[in-house]
Amino acid sequence: MAPALMRLVLALAVVSCCAAGQPGGRVDLWPMPASVTRGARTLYVARDLRLSTAGTGYKDGKAILADAFRRMVAVIQLDHAINGSYHGLPVLAGVNVAVRSPDDELKFGVDESYKLTVPATGNPIYARIEAQTVFGALHALETFSQLCYFDFVLGVTGLHWAPWTIVDKPRFPYRGLLIDTARHYLPVPVIISVIDSMVYSKLNVLHWHIVDEQSFPLEIPSYPKLSNGAYSYSEKYTINDAIHIVQYAEKRGVNVLAEIDVPGHAGSWGVGYPSLWPSATCQQPLDVSNDFTFKVIDGILSDFSKVFKFKFVHLGGDEVDTSCWTTTPRIKSWLVQHGMNESDAYRYFVLKAQKIAISHGYEIINWEETFNNFGDKLDRKTVVHNWLGGGVAEKVVSAGLRCIVSNQDKWYLDHLDATWEGFYMNEPLTNIYNPEQQKLILGGEVCMWGEHIDASDIQQTIWPRAAAAAERLWTPVEKLAKDTTAVTARLAHFRCLLNERGVAAAPLAGYGRTAPSEPGSCVRQ
Repeated sequence: MAPALMRLVLALAVVSCCAAGQPGGRVDLWPMPASVTRGARTLYVARDLRLSTAGTGYKDGKAILADAFRRMVAVIQLDHAINGSYHGLPVLAGVNVAVRSPDDELKFGVDESYKLTVPATGNPIYARIEAQTVFGALHALETFSQLCYFDFVLGVTGLHWAPWTIVDKPRFPYRGLLIDTARHYLPVPVIISVIDSMVYSKLNVLHWHIVDEQSFPLEIPSYPKLSNGAYSYSEKYTINDAIHIVQYAEKRGVNVLAEIDVPGHAGSWGVGYPSLWPSATCQQPLDVSNDFTFKVIDGILSDFSKVFKFKFVHLGGDEVDTSCWTTTPRIKSWLVQHGMNESDAYRYFVLKAQKIAISHGYEIINWEETFNNFGDKLDRKTVVHNWLGGGVAEKVVSAGLRCIVSNQDKWYLDHLDATWEGFYMNEPLTNIYNPEQQKLILGGEVCMWGEHIDASDIQQTIWPRAAAAAERLWTPVEKLAKDTTAVTARLAHFRCLLNERGVAAAPLAGYGRTAPSEPGSCVRQ
């Protein structure tokens, strides 16, 4: 959509926003839940909103629920002084949360469903959340927070349109965001802020592309010289940093997927261990002929298994230029000795790395080139990560393998000319009609590659376009808009909500990471 037309649509959204406080107005929730009904009464949220867990089977030993509730209260108050009088107002006194399962382990495919009801009357009035797991309850708290607003006239927090009944669950179990700390180092607080922002749109996997040819910023206890490949002494992560990031994310319902990309994209490994290079002048892919290469991979994955508890590990496998193997005499001799050409060696490397990962209890994700070149040889539990374009996902599931969709023409955030409308309309199940094959599409992921982003601009490059994809991955397909103009105003509202919560989400109008074109309301941008 042209920027001028987008500004017109957003201007109309400002007008319609005035009607959003009425029973027939817009439901400003993002992503849109599976089922929503509402009434016409306004409630006011108690200053000391209480958490009740009466009727729950969940003990909250890790304080996942209690901490989430405190965060939710802080978010709805938006640092305003809640100093108005509640005299004569209908007050929402608290939220009762009933979680059925006592389990608080964040497993892949965990039940994330919930039911949220907010009654219009009662003495006292309590909202109620019902969820199978605590992670469904976390999503319900986020939805509840989006029902609330600050009333500047009364000086208290309000909630329109009670009674509410919202029944919700995700469409796909994998809803990811990739960050890249190899092209530019991202300080730990920045990664933490990205995790916080993911929760607002119910994304649940942080794909951490940790290392690449440019730098190796993570300390690996088994092979400590690997982090000599970091950009500088200070641009590193300790194992304790990684543990903190993983645990912080898990308490918010976000799994962390670690990636080491092998055998290509690995030039930085040889800074600390030069024998991993084919030669000093031809530094990647990793030396396929050297047993030490696979000992290092084994050491890395052994250390990973103590930190990254997600069932998957990403082993890359993309963009492998094997010319260094044939131009390095000793590796060329090894290939001849083993009866391999370059393609054979590429397959050998990927499959050997897969076996190492499996030995440490992981299931593997590989970029799609591995499937395109030797899909029938991949471990049958391999998840193929589609990125090059359309048509691959349907081939993957036809072969009986699982797939994650990240086609670069629509879901690469570093492509600044990729508009939010394209992010919204990108359908992971395109041309996949068999219900059993549809189940093999685990979901999708938007990718924030780091060549041209760092701590200064990552959030405005991610948001709001990632939120458009988040609705595609969460909301039932029958409730998704067929025309993006139907969701423009609601996404503009969500973008402003992100700004209010301290997330530097860019305007909708224009390309990714654009600046506001003129003075005006947030929802007009």
